[in-house]
Amino acid sequence: MKHEGSCHCGRIAFEVEGDIGEVIDCNCSLCRRRGGLLWFVPRETLVLKTPEGDLSTYTFNKHHIRHHFCAACGIAPFGEAAHPKTGTLMAAVNVRCLPEVDLAGLMVNPFDGAAL
Repeated sequence: MKHEGSCHCGRIAFEVEGDIGEVIDCNCSLCRRRGGLLWFVPRETLVLKTPEGDLSTYTFNKHHIRHHFCAACGIAPFGEAAHPKTGTLMAAVNVRCLPEVDLAGLMVNPFDGAAL
């Protein structure tokens, strides 16, 4: 299934393909403040519809994950990093930025990112 997503103002827009089975609710210092629900997909399934130069990026702690956000509206639609075990480039899509997704129907799994 193909999903259309964006930040609030639309400056960052993308499509991502796949079936959303479950999402992660991370409690790390960034995620607990941001409040996203993360769906992990191979990066190649996410296609930007807007210029890559419109992405602002934040890294912290070990600087492995590039957390992308919109400098205009502040919304963080996705991040990306290499999978720590396989090296495969992955995207962590904030499903709250996919307006057609029924959030109430998702299986939400807590992840203790604060312990890392």
